[in-house]
Amino acid sequence: MALDTEKREFKILGTRPLRPDGVDKVTGRALYGADMSAPGMLTGKILRSPHAHARIISIDTSAAEALQGVKAVVTANDFAKASNSFMQDGLDNCMARGKVLYHGHAVAGVAAVSEAIAKQALKLIAVEYEVLPHVTEILDAIKPDAPVLHPDRNFKRLPEGTAANISHTTDFGHGDVEAGFAAADLIVERTFKTEATHQGYIEPHACLASMGPDGKADLWCCTQGHYNVRGMCADYLGMNISQLRVTASEIGGGFGGKTTVFIEPVALALSRKAGKPVKIVMTRDEVFKASGPTLSSLTDVKIGMTKDGKITAGYAMLRYQCGAFPSGTIDLGAMSAFAAYDLDAVHTEGFNVMTNRPREAAYRAPGAPTAVYPVEAVVDELCLELGLDPIDVRLLNAADEGTKASYGPTFEAIGLKATLEAAKAHPHYSAPLGPNQGRGVSAGFWFNFGGNTSVSLSLNDDGTVAVTEGNPDIGGSRASISMMAAEELGIPYENIRTIVADTNSLGFNDVTDGSRVTFAVGLATIEAARAAIKIMCTRVAKIWDIDPEAVTWEDGYAKPAGENAGKYDPMSLAEIAAIANKTGGPIAGHHEVNADGAGVSFGVHLADIEVDPETGFTKVLRYTVFQDAGKAVHPSYVEGQMQGGAVQGIGWALNEEYIYGEDGRLQNAGFLDYRIPVASDLPPIDTVILEIPNPGHPYGVRGVGETPIVPPLAAVSNGVSRAIGKRMSALPMSPPKILKVIKG
Repeated sequence: MALDTEKREFKILGTRPLRPDGVDKVTGRALYGADMSAPGMLTGKILRSPHAHARIISIDTSAAEALQGVKAVVTANDFAKASNSFMQDGLDNCMARGKVLYHGHAVAGVAAVSEAIAKQALKLIAVEYEVLPHVTEILDAIKPDAPVLHPDRNFKRLPEGTAANISHTTDFGHGDVEAGFAAADLIVERTFKTEATHQGYIEPHACLASMGPDGKADLWCCTQGHYNVRGMCADYLGMNISQLRVTASEIGGGFGGKTTVFIEPVALALSRKAGKPVKIVMTRDEVFKASGPTLSSLTDVKIGMTKDGKITAGYAMLRYQCGAFPSGTIDLGAMSAFAAYDLDAVHTEGFNVMTNRPREAAYRAPGAPTAVYPVEAVVDELCLELGLDPIDVRLLNAADEGTKASYGPTFEAIGLKATLEAAKAHPHYSAPLGPNQGRGVSAGFWFNFGGNTSVSLSLNDDGTVAVTEGNPDIGGSRASISMMAAEELGIPYENIRTIVADTNSLGFNDVTDGSRVTFAVGLATIEAARAAIKIMCTRVAKIWDIDPEAVTWEDGYAKPAGENAGKYDPMSLAEIAAIANKTGGPIAGHHEVNADGAGVSFGVHLADIEVDPETGFTKVLRYTVFQDAGKAVHPSYVEGQMQGGAVQGIGWALNEEYIYGEDGRLQNAGFLDYRIPVASDLPPIDTVILEIPNPGHPYGVRGVGETPIVPPLAAVSNGVSRAIGKRMSALPMSPPKILKVIKG
């Protein structure tokens, strides 16, 4: 659905109406995952492995089952075999089958009349393990003698000689890279390391499952995609999809970490066995140990540049640690690495490496931050060595409309140069710096997705409108969808209410991820509104006894298309809705689409950092985000996405990391030891929204949620490196690491 070139003056888009969920959330009325209850509800708990890698010799649940108050116990034997290997990996992650593959891997579940009894029952389950050698680091996992996580699996399409723990590879590029390096005046080649980080959402995973004796089930859960939950759970329990209804609760943060299932199939299996509703709520310890963090990485980057700043060639080898199961995130990372640059010669290759860690889950632009960081760091080092302005160099090499991307396609209209120019012109860029201070610059990129979407829009007889969509609201989508419906219909925003339907009330919708919802659901909403408008114009044409083509819609009214159509008083949407039962019945618009044309997104970040040379302590002095939103539907939400991504990226760069001991056990499974940034750690995050319309959306909308987390890793690292006069190449940059580099 192409850009609507005839309609560029918006009345509602670009304003900042009150968020529709605000009152409920600040007063405590909003229902989150752990807030649902049901009569006769049981408490579910999960027994988790104390080992990083072990064969399960036996599980004896008899003592737990005999405990008074225990109503059900389940193990892997209570689940059906999944329909394919990808789904089986998901099931085996929810409940270990044959082997435990990481510290915290689930091995059994219990349902009891109280939490205390459920905890007691877990202690009564006797599991006999044969402890196996484990591996948690990338380089260790790819050694010839490394313990193999899945010795019986044959991963397809891997080059001969690939290490057994590598599940996926990628390799692409264009041009003559060796000739490009030969033409360079300076080449910088470095290796960079990042650690795994957690999404850090406030709300732990929670669900309530209820399955009746007829096999029909209801599931209430906090998720980014309840249709996805339905499909996975039905597959794992051998159910017909139509017999499982899933309702998404309000969500207390997800950031990609709630795009899959961890506890939902277990709750359903327990409910099926007990014949009563079962509620499971993860503890924070469980969230860290058993729900997916993002990947860790080890990346080699080599870039050549002429003395005037032209990049002659780029090469990157990415190794991503993806946890205990296969992953394809390396594709997204490799495709993102050089996406910001128009290069004649580029080569990128990558490997996904399995380790005895929790299965990797998405985290805002999965794979991109850890790929862009090494490239942007090397570009910054080249600028320093050659005495060049880092924004000027990026402008000289920036991808633009018509650029062949490093990963193959040709870009349409994009806003990278506009964001770079805005950053250079901003007062932040020319502000003076003091001693031990450095300014970091980084560009960032994300693809944005469209995907399967269904929307229903119906007119009420008082002229208000109900919109039903199928994507959990994790970034203000109910407001933005209502705004786009109001814009298209020509009625006030306050006259529209958008709700998120359960899986039985609307057609299929893909997960809320990839910055897809405002784009794809907005597109479908506009089309649904246009369908309703067409019906209204047809109804009015009958009333006026003229051809439907002679009726046009403008600002919420049906009007004669011209003088030849006749002279009739315009009819408002409210007037048409009030008599709908007399003109043919209810009026509604529906639209289902597999949306494409999402349009890629670029951003540029500036970070001023101060480093104490005696302690290595860093302070973020100033931070500004520049990003192309295509069209900012609700600017406050867009600014919030930009600020939130920046803060999470700052935490990734300076503080956050998963720490494993030699025994393969997670050492910091809680917010006391896993430190995310708090308000006192940060300055205000300034934002500058640019609007270069996306040609693939009628209003020019681009997704904005993923891109803001991509540049901060490099922006902060470049700021620290400039402040200390030496290049940092490992994240997080904790004070001891910075001191070590300062002291050589």
